[in-house]
Amino acid sequence: MKRAREIEKGSEIKSAIEELSVLIKLKPAGDNHDRTTVHIPTRPFIYVCNLVIQVLDKIGPTMAVLRQDIDQNIQRLKMLCDSDPSTYSNLVEILKKEADEGNAKKGASCSKASVWLARSLDFTAALLQRLVADPDQKMEELVEESYKITLKPWHGWISSAAYKVALKLVPDSKTLTNLLMPKDETYDTLKEDVQTLTSLLVPFLEEIHSVLILYGLDRLKST
Repeated sequence: MKRAREIEKGSEIKSAIEELSVLIKLKPAGDNHDRTTVHIPTRPFIYVCNLVIQVLDKIGPTMAVLRQDIDQNIQRLKMLCDSDPSTYSNLVEILKKEADEGNAKKGASCSKASVWLARSLDFTAALLQRLVADPDQKMEELVEESYKITLKPWHGWISSAAYKVALKLVPDSKTLTNLLMPKDETYDTLKEDVQTLTSLLVPFLEEIHSVLILYGLDRLKST
């Protein structure tokens, strides 16, 4: 797995594509209809979430609320995974353990962290798709549309109010597009990369959400 400093040399999007491609190739064969046997590698999941933070950093301080939440949830998962790498190498096992113990929906559980990380990835995928589909659309509209279909249904009034403030400070679409493009690459290349990323990320997220539903975690809301 790449270190953060190595990711900075290239594109976060290309790095995410590479990680997801490897994950799919290494995915163990099994019954895809049995959610209890699904294998979702914890560290690659954390890695992709870390890349999302780097994308949000390029949007600027307006995404500080979301960025902080993602980072805290990543650290929670990482600490558990580091405590026993072999036991917690599969995210599904973490969800199962906390569900069996009755702790999944309590306090700062890793199950709750996983829910919000998956939703943050939903938001990022939706935003990138809209950005390349209509690069002339106002960034504020792109962020708001993506937020409405991914995070807003699960946010309480405090979180929603924070996002309303953030929306007023987002950069323009062209600025973000330029920041996302690696040096010497074109917009067409970025568009292809985003399409490739979402083609890998969306099915991965669908699998994660199906497991969250299995453990009754899909309806969790924040304040």
